[in-house]
Amino acid sequence: MTVHIGAQPGDIAETVLLPGDPYRAKWAAETFLTDVKLVNEVRGMLGFTGMWKGNRVTIHGSGMGMPSLSIYVNELIKDYGAKTLIRIGSCGGMQDSVKVRDVIVAMTATTLSTPSRGIFKEMNFAPCADYGLLRAAADAAEAKGTATHVGGIYSSDVFYDERPDLNEQMVRHGILGVEMEAAELYNLAARHGRRALAVLTVSDHLLTGEALPSEDREKTFGDMVEIALEAAFA
Repeated sequence: MTVHIGAQPGDIAETVLLPGDPYRAKWAAETFLTDVKLVNEVRGMLGFTGMWKGNRVTIHGSGMGMPSLSIYVNELIKDYGAKTLIRIGSCGGMQDSVKVRDVIVAMTATTLSTPSRGIFKEMNFAPCADYGLLRAAADAAEAKGTATHVGGIYSSDVFYDERPDLNEQMVRHGILGVEMEAAELYNLAARHGRRALAVLTVSDHLLTGEALPSEDREKTFGDMVEIALEAAFA
């Protein structure tokens, strides 16, 4: 057990999927895994371990933003031996070619600041995904016929952004979408020699204002979970 995770030794699988919302973790575990066991509910952050096609998987909430994700990923890696960590979540589209319901597989994650900034000091470290996971996710998405984009994303450290000029530069430089967690996940994976990836569903669009209706979110989220699972065990 750790300060934030109440799982016992051996309860956490080496492969962990990380939705931000703990109730999405519950839904994904109950929908895609068999022999599901609740392994954490400290502070309402739910984690579940089960089986997928003969492979052991944990699906654990990470909360909102990089500071929250950093807490859980540090503990999952250091105390529970997680080796493959895949963020599954939503993002806002930032290019005309990216449509609502599309999936983005994040090659890199640009950011203004992460919890790791104190370590890097003056250096602008470039966090990126594990290439094997990246390629496997792109292949899985293509096999499913899911509209998918592979490239850079922007991990914002605020939700209510008041910097339209910054968003304009992200669009100008080809950033596909914006979310709030992947950059720190990639930092931590690099630091500890783990594999990491972010597979994201475009739930809304910064340019068009379009948003995915709530009744459509579950189906689209399901496609993303399947892509992440296929990539993890390719």
